[in-house]
Amino acid sequence: MSDASGLSSGKERSGRSSLRSLAQFSVVPTGEVVILESTSPPGPTELISEWISDLRTDLKLPHLGGISDVHLAHCPERVLPGRIMVEIFSNDRIVGGLSPECALRAAEVYRLFVTGEIILTGAKSAEMSKLTENAFRDVNIAFANELSIICDKLGINVWELVGLANRHPRVNILQPGPGVGGHCIAVDPWFIVDSAPDEARLIRTAREVNNGKPGWVMDKIDAAIDEAKAAGKQAQDLKIAVFGLAFKPDIDDLRESPALGIAVELAQRHVGTVLAVEPHIEVLPAKLSAPNVVLSDLSTASREADIAVLLVDHKPFKEHVMPKHMKIVDTKGIWT
Repeated sequence: MSDASGLSSGKERSGRSSLRSLAQFSVVPTGEVVILESTSPPGPTELISEWISDLRTDLKLPHLGGISDVHLAHCPERVLPGRIMVEIFSNDRIVGGLSPECALRAAEVYRLFVTGEIILTGAKSAEMSKLTENAFRDVNIAFANELSIICDKLGINVWELVGLANRHPRVNILQPGPGVGGHCIAVDPWFIVDSAPDEARLIRTAREVNNGKPGWVMDKIDAAIDEAKAAGKQAQDLKIAVFGLAFKPDIDDLRESPALGIAVELAQRHVGTVLAVEPHIEVLPAKLSAPNVVLSDLSTASREADIAVLLVDHKPFKEHVMPKHMKIVDTKGIWT
């Protein structure tokens, strides 16, 4: 993905279809509250107000100013997978209305079940807040990932270096990894880039750094394969184990996972067996349904593999000691 234009246009078509159904109800009661929670670039809440106005000329919409028959607001969803039923109640909520009255009316809805603080703002600021949170995290991860590449070139242990730098009371560098995954951090910054392409230079660069990290990891795997071949191993006889397919530790979510992408590319390029170790799944995803890929357990892969590629720092991996003879490509710094 190089930008969010295709994503934005797809959301727009879907939004128009859904709102046409909403707006064409025979009766829309005065005082109806419409709240958007889906992540979007800045502006769709006002656009939706315009769409409803075009379809229902009998209604007063907030983008026109004055008293509204329908109140529109944006409240970004902010929950952590695995904790949704806790955080949907306990998290603070940002409620952005197209008018102060819209924000107040939407806040009344959330006060029915939210125990966290409710912060009122404008719709565009609320839309931008979720993007900003994830772009901030993406930029910080990009710094760590770029630092790991620099350290590799200079012969410095990046995890030791991060620990040393973090001794400073106002420095908190994140841990590098094989890239960035998930349905938020890997996607949301592109909405900002799409909205202001000439200005979002740092955010775009961070995305490019993180998107490029899996390719760097593949280069390290290729080097390990070449080293094994130089020692007399045939490529078809080399067993390579990839440890972790999820996009972050201790979950089963593979969405936009750089680890999964690396495993897929390895399976396509390597003529030998690829052992996929992911303790949180029972069946390999369709993308890895290749004859040379086997879903394996930790102990079997540790015993049989010639090369180990650590991609996700799941708890069982942290507690495991790899054989000393094993050639390891460690993207998380737990076996090196």
